[in-house]
Amino acid sequence: MRAHLCARSLVTVASAPGQNLIEKITQRYAVGLSRGQRVRSGDFVYIQPHHILTHDNTGAVMSKFKAIGATSFANPRQPVFALDHDVQNTTPANLDKYRRIEAFARAHGVDFYPAGRGIGHQVMVEEGYAFPGTLTVASDSHSNMYGGIGCLGTPVVRTDAAAIWATGQTWWQVPPVVQVVLDGALPRGVTGKDLILALCAHFRANQVLNTAIEFAGPGVAHLSPEERLAVANMTTEWGALAGVFPVDARTLDWLRAMAVRRPTPRLTTETVDALASSAASLAADADARYAKRLTFDLTRLQPYVSGPNSVKVAEPVGAIARRDVAIHKAYLVSCVNSRLQDLALAADVVRAAGPGARVAPGVEFYVAPASKLVQQQAEAAGHWQTLLGAGAIALPAGCGPCVGLGTGLLKDGEVGISATNRNFKGRMGSPDALAYLASPAVVAASALAGKIAVPRLTEYAAFVSGEGEGELAGEEFDLTSAASSSTAETQGELLPGFPGTLTGGLLYVPQDNLNTDGIYPGKYTYQDGMSASAMARVVMENYDPAFTSHVGPGHVLLAGFNFGTGSSREQAATALLAAGVRLVLAGSASETFKRNALNNGLLVLEAPALVRDAREAFGADVLTVPTGWTAEVRLAEGKVVVTREGGDVRAYAIPAVGLAAQELVREGGLENWVKGRLQAAAPATEQAARVYIQ
Repeated sequence: MRAHLCARSLVTVASAPGQNLIEKITQRYAVGLSRGQRVRSGDFVYIQPHHILTHDNTGAVMSKFKAIGATSFANPRQPVFALDHDVQNTTPANLDKYRRIEAFARAHGVDFYPAGRGIGHQVMVEEGYAFPGTLTVASDSHSNMYGGIGCLGTPVVRTDAAAIWATGQTWWQVPPVVQVVLDGALPRGVTGKDLILALCAHFRANQVLNTAIEFAGPGVAHLSPEERLAVANMTTEWGALAGVFPVDARTLDWLRAMAVRRPTPRLTTETVDALASSAASLAADADARYAKRLTFDLTRLQPYVSGPNSVKVAEPVGAIARRDVAIHKAYLVSCVNSRLQDLALAADVVRAAGPGARVAPGVEFYVAPASKLVQQQAEAAGHWQTLLGAGAIALPAGCGPCVGLGTGLLKDGEVGISATNRNFKGRMGSPDALAYLASPAVVAASALAGKIAVPRLTEYAAFVSGEGEGELAGEEFDLTSAASSSTAETQGELLPGFPGTLTGGLLYVPQDNLNTDGIYPGKYTYQDGMSASAMARVVMENYDPAFTSHVGPGHVLLAGFNFGTGSSREQAATALLAAGVRLVLAGSASETFKRNALNNGLLVLEAPALVRDAREAFGADVLTVPTGWTAEVRLAEGKVVVTREGGDVRAYAIPAVGLAAQELVREGGLENWVKGRLQAAAPATEQAARVYIQ
C-alpha cells in the first residue's frame, strides 16, 4: 500500500525570471505540481527524494515507522542504511541493535552497509546514491556534503525518514538561495578546509543562516572534488541547509575515474557519460535570482585554525602557532576530511619531518578513514603505513570521536585539534576541554610538534613568519528585493482544534548559537530506549546543568539567536517537550531544529525584538533566567503580548502560524499525521481488494 501526502503545495506559477540551480533540482523532485508551475525559494512543496540515508538512527526510525502503522516501504530502492556512528561500541545492546537493523533491511529489500564499511555520507558518494543533479536527503545534518559533486543534499529528521519510507515523500520549504562567488585560486599549502573555516569566520553574522548556497566563480575550477566535498560538508556549520557546487569537467573526470576503478549499479561510465551530455541543464539560468551574493578572494587566504569551541572564530595558523598552544590530542577523522587526498597530505607532513618523525610525547593522534575503500587506497599508496609508523592510532571507518563516541575523547582540561567539522563545547568529550579545527596538514604537524604548528613543507614556509596575514577579502551584496517570492500562506485562519492562543511563563536562555549538543548531549543520542522523563533530566546538560531545576510544564522558552544550530538530532526538540516546554520563541533558529520541532508538534517562532528586550533587561551572563514575565502568544494573529513584573505590557510581532503547521501541531507531529492518513487509506484499499476478488 502506498499513501501519498496531500499536495497542499504553495508554489509559484511559471513566469519570468529563470531558476537558480537549487530551484531547478527541487523542481525535478517536487510532486503534486500543476502544469506550468515553477518552484521558487519560499515555496512549500512535497518532495520525493532520489535517495534517503539513515545511519545508527535507523533503529529509532524503525520504531517510528512501526508506530505510524506502516508495514511496507513505498519504494525499497529509495532508502539506504549505513551503520557508522557508534561502530566502536561492541556491547551486546549495540550489536543487537545493529543486527536488528540489518535484518530489517533484508526483510524489506533495502540496501545495507554494515559497521566498518564507512561513514554513510562517503558511502553515498562512492556507491553513486548521491549523484549530480539529484535531490538526496539524509537523516543527518552533514548531507550538505553531497553538494560537492552537484547533488542537492539537505538534512531531514527521523520523523521525515519514517514518512519517506512509508509514502516516498515529505515536505520541504525551498530556502532562500545565496550565491557565493569564489575569485582567484588558493595559494599553495591552502586547502578547501581552510577555505570553509575562513568563510565561517569571515561571514559569521548569520549571512547564510537557513539558506541554500550555490558556489560559483572562476575559483571553483581550482578546487578538487575532494575539497568541494569538504567545503559543502561544512556549509552545515556555516548555517546553511545545502551547499551545492556546479557540475564541471573536474566533477565528471573524478566520477568517471571512480566508475572505471570500481563501478556500481548507479555509478558507471555510462551514467557519467549520460550526465556529461545533460550537464548544461544542471546550471542556473542566466536571469536566476538570489537572495544574496557573497564574494571571496581565494588568493588572500592562508591556512586557518578555528576555535576554541567555535567555528565562528578563526585565525591564520601562523598567528596561533606563535603562541605555543600545547595540545593533548589530534584527530584526522570524520566525513569532512578523511578521504585519500587528506590522508596523503597528512602523510606528506610526516615524511617532510624526517625518517624518525614521531607523534610528540603526551599526544594521542587518532586516524580513521572515511571508508574501507579509502583505507585500502591509502594502504596501496603507503600513506596509511606512514601515519601509523609515526605513532598514529588507527580507528575503524566511522564517526567515532567526532560525535563523542568511542576511543580517544577529550578529557577535562585537555586541548585537541581536529580535522573534523565541529568543535562545539562538549561534542568531542568533556565540556571543560578546548577543541580547535584545522586542515589535515595542520593537524598532522601539530601532532608531531605537541602544539598547534605550521607544517614543515616548503609551501608552508611563508606562513610561519606571518607574512601576508592581512584581512580576508570578502563582500556581501543583498539582493532580497530581486529575489522576493510571491508565495505567502493565508494568515489569521484557524483550523478546528488548533489553539489560537498559548499562555505561559517565559524562561530565558540568552546564549546565541546554542547548538544541539548543548541542548541534548551527543552521548545520549543513540540510546534509543531513553524515556521522556530521562530525556527531561538531561536536557541542556552541556549548556547549563541547572536548567532542569527551572523548567517545568507550561513554560515558553525564550532563546537567543541561531538557536538549535548543529546536528539534526530530533531529541533536542523532544527533550524540551519532555521537560514541559510548550513553545519556543527565539531571536532566530536553525531551520533543521525548527523542522524537528514541528515534526514533533513543538512550535518554534522567531521574535527578535522580544529577545533584544530580554537581553537588555537580564543581560547575557546568567545561563538560565526565570524572567517572571508572562507571554500570551496569539498564534494565528502573529503577536505575543508580554506582561512583565510590575504590570508593564508590551506586544511583539511573531510569524503567524500557517495552516500546514497548524495541522502538524494539532495532530501531534508528522508521525501522527502520516499514521492518520495510512489508517484512512486502509479501508479504501481493503474495499478495493474485496471488489477485485469478487
